[in-house]
Amino acid sequence: MPADSSTSLSSRTARSADPGPDAKAPPQGFGRGFVLDTWYFAALARDVRPGEMKRHELLGEPVLIGRTRAGCLFAMRDICPHRAAPLSAGRIVDKGDPGGDGTETVECPYHGWRFRTDGVCAAIPSLVDDQAFEADRIRVRSYPVAESQGMVFVFLRADPRSEAEPDHAPPTFPGVVGGEAKLVEVMDFDSHIDHAVVGLMDPAHGPYVHQQWWWRSEHSMHEKSKRFEPCDLGFAMVRHAPSSNSRAYKILGGTPATEITFRLPGYRWEHILVGEKQVLALTCLTPVTETKTRITQIFWSDHWVFGIAKPFLRMGVVAFLKQDGGMVNLQNEGLRYDPALIWIDDADTQAKWYQQLKREWTKSRGEGRGFVNPVKSAVLRWKS
Repeated sequence: MPADSSTSLSSRTARSADPGPDAKAPPQGFGRGFVLDTWYFAALARDVRPGEMKRHELLGEPVLIGRTRAGCLFAMRDICPHRAAPLSAGRIVDKGDPGGDGTETVECPYHGWRFRTDGVCAAIPSLVDDQAFEADRIRVRSYPVAESQGMVFVFLRADPRSEAEPDHAPPTFPGVVGGEAKLVEVMDFDSHIDHAVVGLMDPAHGPYVHQQWWWRSEHSMHEKSKRFEPCDLGFAMVRHAPSSNSRAYKILGGTPATEITFRLPGYRWEHILVGEKQVLALTCLTPVTETKTRITQIFWSDHWVFGIAKPFLRMGVVAFLKQDGGMVNLQNEGLRYDPALIWIDDADTQAKWYQQLKREWTKSRGEGRGFVNPVKSAVLRWKS
């Protein structure tokens, strides 16, 4: 499929010869386990170039994400089943191996074993002609992968050996306008994804953690009241005018109206309308391991301000991420002792909803039924 295709799917999954458990354990309480059988953000599509491969770690698993020279996007476990060398350290070759998408294969850097993009072994160079060995019986685990809106998503299954097609598409986001993303920042938090999610959606920490002159401070705190509605795999703060003590919005001019949405497994976005112009601030939370979460913030806009103020906006985004990351490190000092956590209404209701969504997703998958959103319409009130 061409490299510039807006959406491509590769869900050819074979039984794997690599070791490992048949299934990951389901989530077991807050701060443990992962939401599975769903799509995680892995990379920007522009960073997966034709003929290249890169190693990623997703939910504690090494995942190779690559694109053939012909433009086929693929993902497979980044371990050669022969001697465990990372396949991503090899290269994509075209040696006439049959099967898969064309003849391009992934060649292991250690002994030259070659694998099709669906994970099936296509050739073992050390075999001589009279040695009968069926190479195609050896398979590397492959993952469904999709390209959408300039992003690459990987589907992580509860049973990694399953061959079932994903039963839902990756998320799509409003306001992806103006061509490529205008601003991208990435930072790793030393945190389980649960703590990272509730930290980023927490409405009350801003005046204490983010104290910039252009944002807000504890001296400008006042009561807020926002309506929330359930939506696809999550919930949304209904479109509203930004708070008067959020000074950064003033650079957009006009009368901004913003809607903030969260959905499983870890996407939070703010869609801002300023007349006919749009701004989308998307945060993707991707678990690297149980104790590390990658935060990727991506901004799209057709608003003129991004052409002029981009360096200052980048400084602001980096400052926010560093402040949140620093607070995560402080929080980890307390979490080492596994304390009981106190959740209050209404400021912590979004955190409660996240936990309810996570439990319902896992339960619905285990029972083989449709997901029933547990979030109900509500008006939440807090001071910040």
